[in-house]
This record gives sequence, structure tokens and C-alpha cells, in this order.
Amino acid sequence: MRLFRPDPAHPFQIARFLSFSSFVLILATALILVIFISNYAREIFFKKNTNFALLLAENLNHQIFQRFTLPTLLGFGKIELKEPTQYQRLDQVIKSTIHSFHVLEVRIYNKEGEVSYATKSNLLGKKLLSKQDITKTVKFRKHFFVLEKKVSNIKAMFTLNFPPQSVILKTVYPLKAERTFGLKREPIMGILEFKQDISKDFETIVYFQWLIIVLFICSFLVLYLLLRGIINRAEVLLLERLREKEKLETALHKTEKLASMGRMVSAIAHEIRNPLGIIQSTSEFLYKKFEKENDSKAKFLKAIFEEATRLGRTVSDFLDYARPKDPRQEEVDLKELINKVFSFLEQELKSKQIDIYFEGRSFICIGDNDLLYRVFYNLILNSIQAIGKKGWIKVIFKSFENTVVIQDTGPGFEDKMIEKYLEPFFTTKEQGTGLGLAIVQNILEMHGAKFSLQNHSQGGEVRIHFKRC
Repeated sequence: MRLFRPDPAHPFQIARFLSFSSFVLILATALILVIFISNYAREIFFKKNTNFALLLAENLNHQIFQRFTLPTLLGFGKIELKEPTQYQRLDQVIKSTIHSFHVLEVRIYNKEGEVSYATKSNLLGKKLLSKQDITKTVKFRKHFFVLEKKVSNIKAMFTLNFPPQSVILKTVYPLKAERTFGLKREPIMGILEFKQDISKDFETIVYFQWLIIVLFICSFLVLYLLLRGIINRAEVLLLERLREKEKLETALHKTEKLASMGRMVSAIAHEIRNPLGIIQSTSEFLYKKFEKENDSKAKFLKAIFEEATRLGRTVSDFLDYARPKDPRQEEVDLKELINKVFSFLEQELKSKQIDIYFEGRSFICIGDNDLLYRVFYNLILNSIQAIGKKGWIKVIFKSFENTVVIQDTGPGFEDKMIEKYLEPFFTTKEQGTGLGLAIVQNILEMHGAKFSLQNHSQGGEVRIHFKRC
């Protein structure tokens, strides 16, 4: 299955699947457990109510016998409920006994199943008890309970407010004479039946069931989210390490490639430098000589001299990049250093309308004065070339951050090409070598400084953050 194939981009995919499947399995088990606990709670609830109903039935039996049966037999000689006086006396005893017990209705049947007494008088004389119930109570002298519900178990789970008489407990109890007359076995006088409204108790059980369900789901959901959070965090850390490893591998390959290239460039540049120096010095000597004599050959010699000089700078760039030297550790005043750069580039600035601004208080940095001069020379020369004939260059010293910011009004940097600008031999200039920014980065890395290219509202921006200041 594709699900179990390792994905380098998502190394914890299987762990996620296992955590989710475990969550589903545990949740299903928890729901089964909830159903079991809920059913057990419902059984306890039913047993509690039946025990209470049995106590009430026994109390009714006792009150009827002591307060009605005995006095009636002594006073009238026999029990005749059709007699209004006897019926009212029995009604008074029953109502005083069931008062405040949520009893909805009470009936007393004779042994044939006819209603002899009822709190609802319209039921008198009706045969409402089945033969099976009569046999159970009279012959076997057993009581039983019947739960009458107007809502199903499934619907009850989603009913949070039960209307009155939604759940009724019916109790059927053999009405017995107590052992007052020395009889070995109490005779059955009739059958007692009463109904209780237990809707509120049933509603409490439903609330309890939902409480258990919600607690189980929430607890397992929290555990699952914690597990997923740990897995996500572990994946992020692993991916970060993988990215760091890839960066280190890329940097290592790049270093090896540049090292071999540097050795080759160094050898070639060394071979070119000697004859190039002869060409440069000879062309300069002849150019100055023919210029004094106003000879037409002077302009050709001038072109040879300028091109030889430019080629010499290119060879120096190659050598500087191929053979970087270890920086000296000395105090360098950055503002003074940058002023020297602007002074040296005065010829570049003469033919242009470029304003120079310094902002902030300069600070002293620890490093190699010559190498840092080369850094700012390359950066400021790039700014001058980027601006064209008119604009401004601003050097901002942020001494509290140990940072130097160089801004200009040039076209800036393309966001998608930021990393490309720092690659050796990449250039957007027609006559550039593509080593200027690469040399700058190398020197700053040797100084432990951070270097970044970005844009501001009017042009390009370079930020250099020094650690040792």
C-alpha cells in the first residue's frame, strides 16, 4: 500500500496513521465501555427505584391493614368498599400514605382482577388485570415491576428535557393481611397496583450517560492531540536537521568545487599575471612617450594600457577569491575606512551627481583593515554603478546593533535572485566577473559577520552585522 511507503518529505507519515488508527480504536473501545457503564448505571437506577417502590408497597400494605382493614372489620364486621363510608376511609388512608411520593395512580383489585378501589373513580368495577398477573400475585404471592416509557432508548439519549410522565414505573404487589390473628401464612386480600413518575430520575441518568461520553471523548481527544503535537514537533525538528544536512552537503560540494576551481584559476592567473604586468608597464611607458610627442599611436597604446589594467584587476579578483588570506585582528574605525573608499572612488563620482550621506554614530570593529576596505570598496562601487548618473548613497551606522547599512537609489535586487547574486561568476553586468559579492561574502564570513541583500522603498540595501565590535 502507498500509505506505508516511506516519504522523505513526511518521515512520520506511518506514525501519524498509527496514532490516528489507535485513536479510532481507543475511541471505539471507549464508546463500548461507555455503553456498558451507562447500562450498568441504568440498572442501578432501576434497582434503586424498584427498591423504593417495594418499600412504598409494603408501607401501603401495612397502613391499609392497620388503619383500614382492622378498624373496618371491628366496626362493620366485614369489608364492603361499595359502602361510601368505607371507601372514603380507604381513600383517606391511601392518599395520606402516598403524599409527596410522586405517585400518579393507585388501584386495588380483587382476586378476579376487577378494580375495587382507584384514585380515578371512573375505573371502578372494570376488569383491567390479566390472568397471568393475577396468577403471579395471588397464587405465587410475588410482586413485579413494569417500566413504561413514551420514548425509545435511542430517542431518550437525545432528549435532554423529559416532559412529566415520560417514564413511569408500575408496581404490582399482593395485598396481604398481616399475622395479627396468629395465622401461619398471611391471606391475600387483593392486589395493589400503583404508578410513579420517574421521568426526572431517568433524565438524570441520560445526563450522566452524556457526561461519561463527553469526558471519554474529550480525554482521548486531548491525548490524541498531544500525541499528534509531539509527532509534528519531532517531524519539524527532523526536517530542520535534514535541511541543515542538505545545506552542509551542498556547501561541502560547493567548497570542493570552488577549491578545485580556485587551484586551477590560481595557476592560470599566476601564468597570466607576469606577461600581463609587462604589457601593462610597457604600454603605459609608450603611451606617455607618444602622448608627449602628439603621436597618433598614443590612443591605441592608451586602449592597450586601460584594457591591461582592467584585465589585471580581473586577475586580482580571481586570485583574491581563490587564495583568501587569514584576516588580521586589529581595531578598525568603519567610518574612517568608508571615507577612504569614497576618496579613492572620487574619479568615479566626478562625472555623476551622487550625494553621499552618513547617518548614526560610527563604531570600532575588530578585523583586517585591508580586507574590510576591499569589502566596502566592492559594495560602494556596486552602488555607484547601479545608481547611474544621478542619485544618492546613504551609509547608516547602527552602533547599538553593530550593523552597517548601505542604501542607494539604484534598481535594487530581484527577490527571486537574492541567492544567485552571491554565487561566484554570476553577474548582471556586461563586463563584470561575478566575483565582487562572492569575495565580500568570503571576507565577512572570515570575520564572523553576517551579510544580507534586500531592498528599501527607493532602491537596494546591504546590511552587514559584525559580532566582534
